[in-house]
Amino acid sequence: MKALQYLNKYFIKYKWRLLLGVFITVLAKIFTLKIPDFVGDSLNVVEDYQLGKITELEEVKSILLKNILLIIAVTLIGGFFTFLMRQTIIVMSRLIEFDLKNEIYQQYQRLSLNFYKQNRTGDLMNRISEDVSKVRMYVGPSIMYSLNMLVSFVIGFTQMYAISPKLTLYTMIPFPVLSVSVFILSKQINKRSTVVQQYLSKLTTFNQEFFSGINVVKSYAIEEVVIKNFDDLADASKEKNINLYKVQALFFPLMILLIGISNVIVLYVGGRLYIDGEIQVGAIGAFVMYVNILTWPVAVVGWVTSMVQQAEASQERINEFLQQVPEIKNTNEGITEIEGEIEFKHVSLTYEDTNITALKDVSFKVDKGETLAVLGKTGSGKSSIINLISRLYDTTEGAVFVDGKNIKDCNLYDIRNQIGFVPQEPFLFSDSIENNIKFGKEDATKEEIIEAAKNAVIHDNIIDFKEGYNTILGERGVTLSGGQKQRTSIARAIIKDPKILIFDDCLSAVDTETEERILSNLERVSSDKTTLIISHRVSSAKNADKIIVLDEGKIIQQGVHNQLVKEEGYYKELYEQQLLEKEI
Repeated sequence: MKALQYLNKYFIKYKWRLLLGVFITVLAKIFTLKIPDFVGDSLNVVEDYQLGKITELEEVKSILLKNILLIIAVTLIGGFFTFLMRQTIIVMSRLIEFDLKNEIYQQYQRLSLNFYKQNRTGDLMNRISEDVSKVRMYVGPSIMYSLNMLVSFVIGFTQMYAISPKLTLYTMIPFPVLSVSVFILSKQINKRSTVVQQYLSKLTTFNQEFFSGINVVKSYAIEEVVIKNFDDLADASKEKNINLYKVQALFFPLMILLIGISNVIVLYVGGRLYIDGEIQVGAIGAFVMYVNILTWPVAVVGWVTSMVQQAEASQERINEFLQQVPEIKNTNEGITEIEGEIEFKHVSLTYEDTNITALKDVSFKVDKGETLAVLGKTGSGKSSIINLISRLYDTTEGAVFVDGKNIKDCNLYDIRNQIGFVPQEPFLFSDSIENNIKFGKEDATKEEIIEAAKNAVIHDNIIDFKEGYNTILGERGVTLSGGQKQRTSIARAIIKDPKILIFDDCLSAVDTETEERILSNLERVSSDKTTLIISHRVSSAKNADKIIVLDEGKIIQQGVHNQLVKEEGYYKELYEQQLLEKEI
């Protein structure tokens, strides 16, 4: 149970609930386990009357009535305390589940971009949902039933030993067999539970990718292939589950068998002791009741063990992610005021997951309020510059400076809060268009939203929709066209009113005329902001204060438009090519 030790901090946090649950459990069992005493006493009274030790029938009736009333009373009181036991321990498990999910979610937020490249969404979702649910069964039901079992055994066997030590020892003969069986089966359950959870993650990931890529699946008419792959994965998962439940299925019959053996021992040994005059008949009746009252706590050992082993396997998977150390850490908890000056000094960047060197000895400077355009072929390193400014990655060599201060020494969240970023492939949420734009500024007024949409040249499209700004978008904004998604994403960045605006080839899906209108608006709204435009088009870059051209991670040209169109090189070739395309 090494992995489950991680949860001890939550037990400490909710220790008073747990201790109260233990106390209530003890009270519940004390009352419940008084019933066999009253039954045994009633049988002894009847036996004494038959043997002539008690001569008055009314006395017998009086004692029996008293015992019946006591049995009813302790049953009701025991039931009430059992209800309270569930209210304390099960509620505690729900609180721990809530805290653990929040902790995992916060860890997901802290982890760096590389982590998400190496792990699939389905697996991430499965660990925060299915795995946490398995763990909750450990911190709730398994603890409750384990306490119930332990208290029942301590109180039950104490009372049994007080009645007849010899019969109690004989009754315990099957328990060593039980212990060994539980140990062997537990190891198998732990091993098979891990495999089951892994396959559940694979199924979740497969479905998530299928639903996200449904357009591609239908376009290529590969539904049958996808269904077959899903069936194969589902069949494999089914077999792993069957293997797990085959082992789990052994527990309950084994428990019942051992309880049955205990009952036989009670009747045989108890009968011999009664014949020898060592005990009364009431002792046998009480022992039979004790054994059967303890049947459920014993039978639940298998279920509890199974839950604990599954929780152990799940918590081990959860710990894998909780113990991941974010590559990008916030080293400054103080406030960092951002003005917008950006400087790269001999920066190189190599991605660990691919070992590709995206930037090689790159140096440039953008003053506050200036616009920098970055051009280059696909894979030249343009987006890597954005990743470093947003500090999604740290440099391999050299340093990035913001307002003359190393970006690693700035407050990470202050940096990102002052960046309005429009990615090449915009991500929109399954929400209204209005809320998607407001994502850049939660308290934005309707007027601000409309103004941002107008600047992004998307307002006219939105008001043509039946629900206007209240139109609900499909997953990832599938309701909109590529150009509409890009412009909505631009409006989101504009409304944020940050110090730094970054546009990563965000006009690739719009026509030339719309592009010119957007660029004209952006030039106006970003006049006092530091702006970076990543593009394949000269038209997006020509008005920038500075232009750099990248090739294979190196700066091969830099200057302004009028200067670069006169120099032989990539920029001039691209300009002439796009000018010719426009004329055609």
